[in-house]
Amino acid sequence: MSVRVYVEGGGDYKHTDTATACRSGFQELFKKLRLPERRVSVIACGTRRQSYRDFRTAVRQQTGDFIILLVDSEGPVDALGAWAHLHATDGWQPPAGATEDQAHLMVQCMEAWFLADREALRTFYEGPEFLAGSLPGQANIEQIPKRSLLPALKHASKQTSKGPYDKVRHGFALLALINPHRLRVASHHASRLFDVLIQRTNA
Repeated sequence: MSVRVYVEGGGDYKHTDTATACRSGFQELFKKLRLPERRVSVIACGTRRQSYRDFRTAVRQQTGDFIILLVDSEGPVDALGAWAHLHATDGWQPPAGATEDQAHLMVQCMEAWFLADREALRTFYEGPEFLAGSLPGQANIEQIPKRSLLPALKHASKQTSKGPYDKVRHGFALLALINPHRLRVASHHASRLFDVLIQRTNA
């Protein structure tokens, strides 16, 4: 089965270099899961709300593809599930016929995923100027508050040749570098997403 992932990211406009970088970053990450070739496509939707709108439209069209929504959680997630979280934080309801397997969260934001693979961070920000030791140290990256993560990334990278962390210039290139197996260990919600991708693309 083919899978389409509607992801938050890529800026306010879909047809930009940023959107292309967003698609490429996620596709490179998913490729490391060794999924059947050409079974997963990534749609960079721009804003969080636009991602949900595009997802709803795709579900209504019933093309036969398995449709996934992937957005930042923006905060901690309890045990009730992704749709319950999105309803509580954004007022979103699953479209008719949508299942729990179609809503997925980057907890608490995409940047948390980078801390699952600190070796990739050090490779990207090459040189001793990268202050890896100043980053949050939680093994469970989902516990790192978004409000402290982004400033920590910028502080750790500010003296490097690439300059302080910037989502557009650095974020999606970093995403392409990280090891999905390390991410599985550090993030329950990322592991759940990978399981669904593997299951659906092999169906």
